Amino acid sequence: MLLANHPLPGKTIPSDTASRLSIRAAEDVARFSLRIDPASAGAAGAAFGAPLPTRIGGMVEAGGRTALQLGPDEWVLTAPVAEGDGIADAFAALPEPHSLVDVGHREVGILVQGEAAALALRSAIAFDVEAMPVGSGCRTLFDRAQIVLVREDEHRFRIEVWRSFADHVWGLLHAVSREIALGI
Repeated sequence: MLLANHPLPGKTIPSDTASRLSIRAAEDVARFSLRIDPASAGAAGAAFGAPLPTRIGGMVEAGGRTALQLGPDEWVLTAPVAEGDGIADAFAALPEPHSLVDVGHREVGILVQGEAAALALRSAIAFDVEAMPVGSGCRTLFDRAQIVLVREDEHRFRIEVWRSFADHVWGLLHAVSREIALGI
C-alpha cells in the first residue's frame, strides 16, 4: 500500500462540545473490490473469512472484517492491513470465477461522528442521510466526489473516498464543522 502519500495522516478537525461533531482520518485498512456471481457468495464469504451480505446496501462485520454489498454482484471488503495478503491468497485459490481487486492504494477513510454527524454529511450529500439504516452503506456523491458512505451506528459514519478527492472532501467537512460550531 502507498501509505507514504496518504493525504490525511493523523488529521482531525478541531471540535468543541458545542459542535457535537468529531471528524478525523480513519485508521488504514486493507480494501478490496469483489465482483462475483451472487450464487457464489457463500464460497466467497468462506474465502474472506466472514459472510457476505445478501442485499444491496447490507453490511456484515465479523472478526474485524467488513463486507458491504454495493450492487447485485459487487462487494467492498475491508480488513486489518496485516490480513490483506492472506485474503488475496484465499481468493486466488477460489475456483469460482470472480474479480478481487486491491483498492487499498486508492482510498482513504474519514470518520464523521457525533450528534451533528448526519447534519454535516447532509451539507454535501443529496439524499436523506438520517433515513439511512445503521449497518448499511452505499455509493454516493459528496459534493462532486464519489464516496462510499457507511453508517456504523446512529451517530457514526465512515466515508471511503479516493485519495485524489480526500482533500476536497476534508475541506468541505472542515467548513461545515465550523458552521455547525457557530450555529449557522
